Amino acid sequence: MTKHTIRFYRQGAVHEVRDVPATRTVLQYLREDLRCTGTKEGCAEGDCGACTVVVGELDAHGALELKAVNACIQFLPTLDGRALFTVEDLRTEHGALHPVQQAMLDCHGSQCGFCTPGFVMSMWALYQNQPADAGLPTRDEINAALSGNLCRCTGYRPIVEAAQKMFDYPRDVLDRVALTRALESIKRTQTFEFSGPDARGDRFGTPTFHAPLTADALAALRARYPHARIVAGGTDVGLWVTKQFRDLGDLLFIGNVAELKTIERDAQMLTIGAAASLESAYAALAVDYPELAELWTRFASLPIRNAGTLGGNVANGSPIGDSMPALLALDAQVVLRRESAIRTLPLDAFYTGYQKTALAAGEFVTAIRVPRPDTHLRFRTYKVSKRYDQDISALCGAFALRIADGVIAEARVAFGGMAATPQRARRAEAALTGAAWDETAARRAMDALATDYQPLTDMRASSAYRLKVARNLLWRFQLETRDEAPLPLVDVSAFAFGADTDATLEEPL
Repeated sequence: MTKHTIRFYRQGAVHEVRDVPATRTVLQYLREDLRCTGTKEGCAEGDCGACTVVVGELDAHGALELKAVNACIQFLPTLDGRALFTVEDLRTEHGALHPVQQAMLDCHGSQCGFCTPGFVMSMWALYQNQPADAGLPTRDEINAALSGNLCRCTGYRPIVEAAQKMFDYPRDVLDRVALTRALESIKRTQTFEFSGPDARGDRFGTPTFHAPLTADALAALRARYPHARIVAGGTDVGLWVTKQFRDLGDLLFIGNVAELKTIERDAQMLTIGAAASLESAYAALAVDYPELAELWTRFASLPIRNAGTLGGNVANGSPIGDSMPALLALDAQVVLRRESAIRTLPLDAFYTGYQKTALAAGEFVTAIRVPRPDTHLRFRTYKVSKRYDQDISALCGAFALRIADGVIAEARVAFGGMAATPQRARRAEAALTGAAWDETAARRAMDALATDYQPLTDMRASSAYRLKVARNLLWRFQLETRDEAPLPLVDVSAFAFGADTDATLEEPL
């Protein structure tokens, strides 16, 4: 096993790091150790985008991926075997500005400038990932690329204009073949382990960062370290360090396990590996369920979705995790492994209490399995939050009905933010099952929601608000999917501009 040295590719050479804490963030290393202060620290929780960098890595098939991520919550050992690009790297060979930077200058896309390096790196990732023969990115694609970057003084119009204009200059793209070869040259062939001093410089009993390459190696390490913290994208665990200053103990990083990053589908199931990124997972889910398109773009930001994983979102067990209501409504399953033993559990049996799951000691999530859709399914999911982009839900609801011969044969209704766990609404489901999908059945199920949930009041919403909105979402679902004159999205969505708001409600609730 390889220990104590992190190797990654940066500025044309292999960069080696040792003698740092395993939970040192990429941002801390850049600013404090390398004195590369172009990358800024704003929120230290992956929200503002001031720290955005781009990481290059080889996927499970050996293809190069370039992803914008938040350096403030990425642990430095996760860079091992990858490439790192920061705003300092964009200067061309002749010292000129990169087209991304020149466009920001020409379009007056910066005032105070604090957020600018993060915007530039998000735009640079979009620039590098845009095929030359694919035309220009759409406005929606630009908005998605910038969704993880906040600007308080410039305003987004000139920044979006810069993202469009950056393609007008002579192209300046990476040599992807050379970068792929460089990454292949530092690719690990066995489990990587890293152990450095802790945050206080103490080497006694310091935790170890384990990065296995196979599921079997992960299972063996999990059995050996049953209480070790599993880390994938670090989009939640990273905050435990930057905000809560917690000691995490030994870490098991699953981001190098190729088997856990695969996404496969057959006639019955879509199987998403636990280490597949949220962006990849939602892209696969949206092929089968295009109704998830809005939730996909509103789930955090692109840099968070590039780093975070669906498996991590599910295993975390947060009551406000946006993936779970949709997965519960779709009757998803979790595949669990402990050493060589594998079991499959319905997702609605996985959560046992607030942030508690049915995972046994030494067990871990290997995949999420989602049934493929059928022609009788009517499905929607809705997120309600104070901001459209990158916000924690006040509540998130999902509804799935199987209707045969005009009768609801199966109903699955699930909410996040309404209970201590993501939870199905069993009484509302019972009120729908066996009934015709009409206004009477919908209102009966709406009334039943009051007995399914007793939501809390917190900083995001009051109990009364949550219950009222949950009822209204079920009503919206009925308006969108009823047999007679279903309302189009423009008439039911607050974000469909130009909507006839009088037609939206049909009847005030």
